[in-house]
Amino acid sequence: MGIKTRKTNESDLEWIKNLFIKNWGSDFIVSRGKIQKPENLEGVIAEEDGEKVGLATIHTENGEMELVTIDSLKPGQGIGTLLINEVIKIAKENKLKRLWLITTNDNLSALKFYQKNGFSLVKVYPNAIAESRKVKPQIPEIGENGISIRDEIELEIKL
Repeated sequence: MGIKTRKTNESDLEWIKNLFIKNWGSDFIVSRGKIQKPENLEGVIAEEDGEKVGLATIHTENGEMELVTIDSLKPGQGIGTLLINEVIKIAKENKLKRLWLITTNDNLSALKFYQKNGFSLVKVYPNAIAESRKVKPQIPEIGENGISIRDEIELEIKL
């Protein structure tokens, strides 16, 4: 049957909140000092045979769209790329100027993934995670590959 995408709706909110807690350490995200909660975000869900296998959450403001989170529950099957492509499509349909996101300096797999999917690195915010930890102390000190989590990295696609 294949993997299909659809926009999130209110009936998905509990599942999304649980996914945030499981994969992001709490029921909110901190990005560039701003708290993002699932109930205030739009999103796209990937489903395979009725089972939720991925989620992208987005926030639109000032003619730009932020990709707040992306989760593939079956890594290596193209779900993340499918979600990115759907988010790009939504951004273009809404005539937005750019799609952007924040990741952290330790997240080498994300940096690779985003660049392979057309994103360019545009800014580094040194030591930004120290400020984020004041709001969200659950952010670990050490991340992927034993690298200290310190900096936020902004990537974008111009639309």
